[in-house]
Amino acid sequence: MALFQKKTGTKPEVDFERLPRHIGIILDGNGRWAKKRGLPRTAGHAVGAETVRKIANYCKDIGIEYLTLYAFSTENWKRPDDEVRTLMDLFERYIVESIEVMKRDGIRMDFFGELTALSPALQQLMADAREESSHHDGCQLNLCINYGGRDEILHAVRKYAEMYKTGEAPELTEEYFSSLLYSTGIPDPDLIIRTSGEERLSNFLPWQGAYSELYFTDVLWPDFSERDMDDAIIEFQRRDRRFGGVK
Repeated sequence: MALFQKKTGTKPEVDFERLPRHIGIILDGNGRWAKKRGLPRTAGHAVGAETVRKIANYCKDIGIEYLTLYAFSTENWKRPDDEVRTLMDLFERYIVESIEVMKRDGIRMDFFGELTALSPALQQLMADAREESSHHDGCQLNLCINYGGRDEILHAVRKYAEMYKTGEAPELTEEYFSSLLYSTGIPDPDLIIRTSGEERLSNFLPWQGAYSELYFTDVLWPDFSERDMDDAIIEFQRRDRRFGGVK
């Protein structure tokens, strides 16, 4: 039973009985949000972290099963050192605060990316969050940190190559290859959203997103609201998904 009911009015509303199971979001626009206000880029990331909390809670409340957020790419290390440090501090703070919330709300948390490049303290927090939430049966939140889609595919290829060398590799099918990715066991995203007006995927889930519906909005991530999420879902529900077939 949906927790939210349709509202009255002329604007189309979400059909909460036909929600996407899995939504991916490319969090973009924190720096531009700050620049527009004469603030340092780090201020935009701090507000963007609060938006993560707000949107993750909303998705949980309306019944989204999986939410995957592109928070820090393999290319983001090129940013100024103070900005990278701020982002890493925000990740640590967010994970610490999320552990209690996960216990309360039954949320699972996972992390996609080459995590060995992160600090030992952050790696340990991620391991703790993953372990402590593994038995929960609510919404699953996946944070992509030091993530790159091509890197993920290479990582899977290397794993298969090692098995092949030892004669332990099964037949290579799409299904088996998917099981070698960070997202193993998770359905592919039905909908991928990018904020801030950019209209590209920037190396986000290239394998998993082959048939995802794409939604681009000019709203900068710190300003992204529950109504903006509704608009994206409404547009998704208008689409005719054929997965390469015809009707």
